[in-house]
Amino acid sequence: MTGFSRTLAVALTFALSLLALVAQASEISELPWKVGPVTVQVGPQATLDVPRGYAFLDPEGTKRLNVLMENPPDQTDTYTLAPEGMAWAAYFDYDDIGYVKDDEKLDADDILKNVREGIEEGNKERRSRNWDTLTLIGWKNPPKYDNEFKSLAWSFVARNDKSQTDVVNYNARLLGRSGVMNVVLVADPDALTTAVNQFKGTMGGFTFAPGQAYTDFHSGDKVAEYGLAALITGGVAAVAAKKGFFAVIGTFLAAAWKFILIGFAALGGAIKRLFGRKA
Repeated sequence: MTGFSRTLAVALTFALSLLALVAQASEISELPWKVGPVTVQVGPQATLDVPRGYAFLDPEGTKRLNVLMENPPDQTDTYTLAPEGMAWAAYFDYDDIGYVKDDEKLDADDILKNVREGIEEGNKERRSRNWDTLTLIGWKNPPKYDNEFKSLAWSFVARNDKSQTDVVNYNARLLGRSGVMNVVLVADPDALTTAVNQFKGTMGGFTFAPGQAYTDFHSGDKVAEYGLAALITGGVAAVAAKKGFFAVIGTFLAAAWKFILIGFAALGGAIKRLFGRKA
């Protein structure tokens, strides 16, 4: 192949890839987004006031979004919040595990070891789907519990083994009386601080249903079988992992880890058109 032929082949490959990204972004913009300002249900357990400049997807729309973004299917109803431009996306799902006692001391090193082993198992699921595998780099922010707001937050950095690009998942667990609202925020690592600040700015509009706040707990209510650390490593999956069943936690983490693999620029343009059409 001549130098010109190689250059042409590279150019054509890039052009076709760009066209695929644009087509994918167009499909995402056609999902049933609810554009703010609007109040939405996050399942029967909570509501969220979606502000202007943001959009929200119900579980059916989120399932379609996961397919387009090559995320494993969720086993529970999952909701999506994203800003105009789609610089990041936050995924919400509720786990009715009961009241989680928040008096556990967190060992960041031990938690990271369990998660790394689980992700190695989770890669088997990704390979079976012919999707890119993942290597866990480490903590971006180690776990921190906010006693005032009854929320646990942390973030990992992982690397896409094929593209060698890094992705960050910021995680939050909002504790309620009867369970936990799980939140996974996906952003470019370089823009994580901005994304987290924007996300936190929307959380003033998040409210558990009446009587379901963490402080509404009464003696006799269901209490979770595990504490804060297991919220990071996967709840029941983490308990199973302690018994040696890392495939269980691996499957959980394969579904819990979200990727945004398409180009933000192409997607951002499509989402901006969505806001212009529905605002």
